[in-house]
Amino acid sequence: MALNLQYVDIGKGFVAQYYALFDDPNSRNSLVNMYNAELSFMTFEGQQIQGAAKILEKLQSLTFQKIERIITAIDSQPMFDGGVLISVLGRLKTDEDQPHAYTQTFVLKPLNGSFFCQHDIFRLALHDH
Repeated sequence: MALNLQYVDIGKGFVAQYYALFDDPNSRNSLVNMYNAELSFMTFEGQQIQGAAKILEKLQSLTFQKIERIITAIDSQPMFDGGVLISVLGRLKTDEDQPHAYTQTFVLKPLNGSFFCQHDIFRLALHDH
């Protein structure tokens, strides 16, 4: 499969759609449709999760209701299998917590004319350890 030359637009479009759903607690559960039942992985603050059902459980365990998000940068690269690697740098504030910088990385894999999120790594940029 060839490189997908639309990787920049795909990356920006995916990030906009993903965060629109994630940031609305009433829509967050529908993110499960972006993941594959078996082939998707999420690492959330160091916790490894595999499969859409387990990822949904993690998303449902997040109790914050209000998110203020600023996206600093979205960097995307094409992958040789037609997928897209996406790196997001931003800042978010949940409920009444202090704002924190974060990074999130996605790997989108092509499947039946569309994409699914095969890899999703989220980490707050905390340096207090």
